[in-house]
Amino acid sequence: MLDRKFITSNVDLIKTNCVNRGVQVDVDGLVVLDNQRRSSEQIVQQLNAQANANNKNIRQAQDDTQRQAIIEEGRKLREEKETKQKTCDQLDTEILDIQRQIPNLSHPDAPIGKDDKANLELRKGRCEPRVFDFAPRDHVELGEHLGLFDFEGGARTTGHGFYFLKNDAVLLELALQRYVLNLLIDEGFEITVTPDLARNEILEGIGFMPRGPETQIYSVENSDLSLIATAEITLGGRMSGHVHEAERLPLKICGISHCYRTEAGAHGRATRGLFRVHQFTKVEMFAFTLPDQSDEMLEYFCGLECRIFDDLEIPFRVVDTATGDLGGPAYRKYDLEAWMPGRGENGEYAEVTSTSNCTDYQARRLDIRYKTKGEKGTKFVHTLNGTAIAMSRALIALLENHQHSDGSVTIPAALRGYMGKDLLV
Repeated sequence: MLDRKFITSNVDLIKTNCVNRGVQVDVDGLVVLDNQRRSSEQIVQQLNAQANANNKNIRQAQDDTQRQAIIEEGRKLREEKETKQKTCDQLDTEILDIQRQIPNLSHPDAPIGKDDKANLELRKGRCEPRVFDFAPRDHVELGEHLGLFDFEGGARTTGHGFYFLKNDAVLLELALQRYVLNLLIDEGFEITVTPDLARNEILEGIGFMPRGPETQIYSVENSDLSLIATAEITLGGRMSGHVHEAERLPLKICGISHCYRTEAGAHGRATRGLFRVHQFTKVEMFAFTLPDQSDEMLEYFCGLECRIFDDLEIPFRVVDTATGDLGGPAYRKYDLEAWMPGRGENGEYAEVTSTSNCTDYQARRLDIRYKTKGEKGTKFVHTLNGTAIAMSRALIALLENHQHSDGSVTIPAALRGYMGKDLLV
């Protein structure tokens, strides 16, 4: 979240940013509550000073009657102070509730717009969308032909939006994981497998809503745990309350996890199959940086995502995400959209990965700081996240772009050593 003093000192900026992001927040109400809290806090301080002075007067009392009167006056001062402190605490709670709803600032270069239609294309990948001399199949049809998926079995055992990967699809997912992990190891990332559950306070700190009608989170009944929607939650939460040494930053970590999302919304051809599912596996990148390192780290994460999809020989484009399509914690976000020949009537680009610079927004909520040698105090780190590979959508793009007229699929060269074969038949 944003610093409270910054909010109250930059009200117009905050209100404009909320409008650009399509978020309704009572910023003026926060300012009113903060003024009330300041006034109450001053009274608490005055009462505390009077109570301290009163304690000194007890020792100077001339007799028991005067001493008892001073003691009684001190008792009343303490009661009044406690009452005013409760008012301060209540105001703090109300302010924090509003403060948490205010999104991060937006990068000056982020396109202003209400949804993804305002996204700005920045670059394209090495490969151009392929021109087929036959009618390309979508991944569901290819999967049926090659025996890769069981959507009906997933629906029977768990429900719509769940599935079984079978045969070569299992090996292909594992190959994608190993390829990406080896790349990230070479880039100096610490690799982890994260828990699939996290405490709700961690989800809230990262910026997810574990409860409420608009949540996309599966919660565990009668507990403070929820299934994670991304390893961003666990990777960020792992350092909650931690103070880093400045010279050890940036710290780059990747995490393998299952991801669970309720994915409420309409169903149709564009979202069928693996595109919008309730569970999938993902390799997530995360970084803790000094404030002056985060812009460069965002470009670095984006570059790694581009490198991965170039190596997989999948056409893509990178877009700068519009303000209205940014998540609350993100200062700037790039989406990588892969070309999917089976999507729509003639193929479409669709998001497969994203990377975000969240500046100190998450760190402030999770109390993650850094300390510089020779300097007093601590400051908040910056946090960044990026999808290295989300298996479900990567499989869609890979199968559809590398298909042949007979329904076979060529394995990209980058994966052949892990798969032990060149072709799915």
